[in-house]
Amino acid sequence: MTHEQLVHLLTLGVRRGASDIHFEVGYPPSYRIFGELVAARLEPLTADDTQAIARTLFGENDPFVRGEVNDTDRGYSVTGLSRFRVNLLRQRGSVGLVMRVIPFEVPSFEQLNLPPVIASLANVRSGLVLVVGAAGNGKSTTIASLIDAMNESRGAHVVTIEDPIEFLFPRRRALVIQREVGSDTASFASALHAVIRQDPDVIMVGEIRDRETADICLRAAETGHLVISSLHTQDVPRSISRFLGLFPSEEQEGVRGRLAETLRAMVALRLLLRADGGGLIPAAEVMLSTRSIQAQIREGAPPESLLRLMEAGRVDLGMQTFDQHLVELVKAGRITPELARAHATAPSDVARAVLLDVGGGGEGDLTF
Repeated sequence: MTHEQLVHLLTLGVRRGASDIHFEVGYPPSYRIFGELVAARLEPLTADDTQAIARTLFGENDPFVRGEVNDTDRGYSVTGLSRFRVNLLRQRGSVGLVMRVIPFEVPSFEQLNLPPVIASLANVRSGLVLVVGAAGNGKSTTIASLIDAMNESRGAHVVTIEDPIEFLFPRRRALVIQREVGSDTASFASALHAVIRQDPDVIMVGEIRDRETADICLRAAETGHLVISSLHTQDVPRSISRFLGLFPSEEQEGVRGRLAETLRAMVALRLLLRADGGGLIPAAEVMLSTRSIQAQIREGAPPESLLRLMEAGRVDLGMQTFDQHLVELVKAGRITPELARAHATAPSDVARAVLLDVGGGGEGDLTF
């Protein structure tokens, strides 16, 4: 496959709003559009095709192309089109590629349809902010929007540690340094050890994957820096458990206290198909640090207790659970009741809340 043919396929995906582009042996190029995988009307790719794509993207001397590694992430750009995060893999002896589309311009909070409270996190000056969710649900884009807002408004030193670098931040008010794991630093942990000596105000870590990274993030937050990172988890309560689970059991009680003191906010995201089928919209769960929330984390309270505090803090603080936001999106006609139920923590409660709002008589009136 030539470079021109590859750029044509990438251009087709970007123009049709694809979030990811797949190149796998035995299948035609495929595009994830609004959550669904759609195959191009082309012949299935051969092993030579996918090997040629990897070679075209990264050259003959790339360690993956030479067969020295079996899976890796890379960044790639097409001038005037888009950036891409490329995951290269081997399966049954052949090469596969998945390319995540990353726009050159960082979307604003308004463009992302995020609750206004998330925009306010750009004003946080210290502590830990976590954005969580399953892969492909907008974590990286939301974090990039936070960094971009800081870049517009603050004369801060921002250091990002990413694997690979995704969004690029232009020169504005902030001094933004972007380091890529593999090419600029050996690992998240080694970059974090060094970053404390680089006079940062804000440290963005692409993902917390292990105990060492989690511990250094806590230490940086404890010493007055703002640390922003992500976890691959589904909601706020499970994210707290996941973070603690990175540590040995004998350390977890102490980590609870440290997390309670440093955590400023946690945002969980799920991208859902809009009711009109014309795109995706985020449902967001938002927890902000209050004394009550800190006590719940420190004491290891059950998830239901955290959810009740988040529900109660919606009017005054802007916190919300997924179920509260799902109800709001249904009432606004932005998602269907069926989709809300499928993603609800308590489906019957969501159905009841929508029913009461429209003044119906019984649950049978709704298409749940």
